[in-house]
Amino acid sequence: MPHLLVKSGGLASMPEWKAAFAEAAPELNVAHWDDAVPVEDVRYVMVWDPEPGRLATLPGLHVVFSSAAGVDNITRDPDWPRHLPLVRMGGDNTAQRMGEYIAWACLSLLRGGRRIALSQAASRWENFENPFSAAERRVGIMGLGNLGTRAAEMLQGLGFAVSGWSRTRKSLPGVASFAGDAELDAFLAQTDILVCLLPSTPETAGLISAPLLRKLPAGAGLVNAGRGSHASLPDIIAALDSGHLCGAVLDVFEPEPLAADSPAWTHPKIIVTPHLASLAPRRERARYVVDAIRAYEMGAPLPNLYDPDKGY
Repeated sequence: MPHLLVKSGGLASMPEWKAAFAEAAPELNVAHWDDAVPVEDVRYVMVWDPEPGRLATLPGLHVVFSSAAGVDNITRDPDWPRHLPLVRMGGDNTAQRMGEYIAWACLSLLRGGRRIALSQAASRWENFENPFSAAERRVGIMGLGNLGTRAAEMLQGLGFAVSGWSRTRKSLPGVASFAGDAELDAFLAQTDILVCLLPSTPETAGLISAPLLRKLPAGAGLVNAGRGSHASLPDIIAALDSGHLCGAVLDVFEPEPLAADSPAWTHPKIIVTPHLASLAPRRERARYVVDAIRAYEMGAPLPNLYDPDKGY
């Protein structure tokens, strides 16, 4: 029977992982990354941050699964086996959860969620007016893959006007599409809340920094649920302190976990969440991996494949 090695969530998570995989595929042999399993018997792995060089020691490996939507913790290994398919975590539930997170984040910026939380923590009754409704704000999403698409649909349902920016032009109902470097400035100029859902690539590293933020309208909001490498936290804080940004919701940081002494934790205009935007329960992620394995063994295409040429 095929073996699947799991490295996600630490050793303490293995009972839950094993139960989830046993429910979805009793025939699959599931072991922890450090269990004594003959390397030639390992056909599949589901990992988040494998130590460099380890994947290359598995001669029977057929498919690498990321336990999250990102894959940079795998591809940064100079020896990861590039000839093998690398599958990003996905599925309808992952997209649904990301859409919910983005909708919540944009509503939090719209309705002063951070200000309300600080008033509650101080036992202070602070009544204030919100200057805009959703119908009066324009959300721009950087990255219109399956996660960005679901987020756009939910935001439209709330009344926001939605646009998107991506490498190539997309066609989504009701969403204004901007593409490539030539159209980035025009996209930013008409964005009241900027949402970043871009993949981690050399081209996107450090993109959300002072030069880009200055091109947003004064008083814009920011949501980053892409990767921490996209953003300069000092530049974001400077834009918040100057009033150019009204607030930020940040789910990803570089490095992670966010240091206990980071100014982001206590900044009055920043909501910090611990990289949980699209994370589905282990039971649902196990089902996604099992469905992909079964499709692969029947000769069907794998979902959500990483493209090394594109970097995502």
